[in-house]
Amino acid sequence: MMRLLSMTAMLTAFLVCVPALGAAEPGQRLIVLTDIEADPDDSQSLVRLLLYANQIDIEGIVATTSTHQKSRIAPESIHAIVDAYGRVQPNLLKHEPGFPKAQALNAVVRAGSQVYGMQGVGDGKDSPGSDAIIKALEKNDTRPLWVAVWGGANTLAQALYRIRHDKPPEAVGHLVKKLRVYTISDQDDSGFWIRSQFPDLFYIVSPGGYGNGTWTGMHATEPGFDSTEVSNDWIAAHIQQGHGPLGAVYPDVSFGVEGDTPSFLSLIPNGLNAPEHPDWGGWGGRYEFYTPALKDTDPEGFTGNVPVLQEPHAIWTNAVDSYRPMVHSEFGRAVRPHDKVSTGYRTTIWRWRKDFQNDFAARMEWTTKPYKEANHPPVVKLTPGDRLTVKSGEGFMLSAAGSSDPDGDSLSYLWFQYPEAGSYRQEIKLGYAENHHTVWGQAPVVSKTETAHFIVKVIDKGSPALTRYGRVIVTFVPSAP
Repeated sequence: MMRLLSMTAMLTAFLVCVPALGAAEPGQRLIVLTDIEADPDDSQSLVRLLLYANQIDIEGIVATTSTHQKSRIAPESIHAIVDAYGRVQPNLLKHEPGFPKAQALNAVVRAGSQVYGMQGVGDGKDSPGSDAIIKALEKNDTRPLWVAVWGGANTLAQALYRIRHDKPPEAVGHLVKKLRVYTISDQDDSGFWIRSQFPDLFYIVSPGGYGNGTWTGMHATEPGFDSTEVSNDWIAAHIQQGHGPLGAVYPDVSFGVEGDTPSFLSLIPNGLNAPEHPDWGGWGGRYEFYTPALKDTDPEGFTGNVPVLQEPHAIWTNAVDSYRPMVHSEFGRAVRPHDKVSTGYRTTIWRWRKDFQNDFAARMEWTTKPYKEANHPPVVKLTPGDRLTVKSGEGFMLSAAGSSDPDGDSLSYLWFQYPEAGSYRQEIKLGYAENHHTVWGQAPVVSKTETAHFIVKVIDKGSPALTRYGRVIVTFVPSAP
């Protein structure tokens, strides 16, 4: 008790709370460019995306070409999946509000360029897809516009070409500043052109061979770790079979499951994701801003014959995490550290995979089940807040004790430091049990201001178990001389 009183006194004296990260915000705006039918994984990703159509504002779904499908586009396949969504949309509304009607989504399906790469960029090369990107950028909306590129990028390239051709430099700069691009590698030769011509564009990509792709963490398996949630049996049982019309149109895996999905995973509001901060990490991976060396981009790996060139400037690209999962313990403390550590750029996605796969499975159940028979995510409440300032060497408290679950499920907690997301990379041990709702820490002694990110996973015991997060950014400041 005396220890708690002492810590409370320190908190009162030294903690400063600032506005919450988790304040309610409107959904992220999104346009998808997809070479659907080049590989079944685009159809898989579209099925998942539609289950979050109430949380992400889908302003366009554009059928495009790629190096894997150079001379045809397949908007009819987009419409078929949206129509399947339409048959379950009324049931989805029983679980969360805001799911748009299928007619509204079908209305934003567009055709992009029907030729390959830079052949589709220039005067007279406009398409309904490139026009839609321009119209969305010109819309009187202060939110950024995300463009997720699942295939070739030439429809986006044409939109940028047209903007620069038709508008004064100040207007070009204003529109480019609103744009956010997440490309699943380069699947035509226009991506490099975009990055070269528009160096100030916010652009996330793993350039080079596909073996260099952060996005491969979506389906990569690692020896010694459980990969059940991307197995064909899991997909069949939890997504495809017995889950209504939308599950029925989710195709089998041919190459890799849902390689395009990371492009929108970080737009889902879950308490962890921070789309404007790729270096903070989230369901879609973690990325850092630098100029990658050509030799580090797997230039001799598989690219579908897309040229791999030296990047001319810094981009948001591969970052490395080291992650030791916590696993179930049969007796005593409910969790224990795994005996292995995963390290690499794939790890930045892989570390969250069980969570987002369970989330997908739960939402698929929403398509057919009544509210009382399905699971819904917990609600995280942080105390004293999600930003703290602590003086060098002093104590602090992190708590999610006020969290709740809409289904009345029992909750589990797991606190951990995410060292790669902050400026202070050394380990800061948290006192008490890491799986308790409240933990205590001690600020390191610092000579300059540093930040550290602490994450709490709040997991319900429903089926499938669902996870939401709280991210607390603690700023450590030097003590006054």
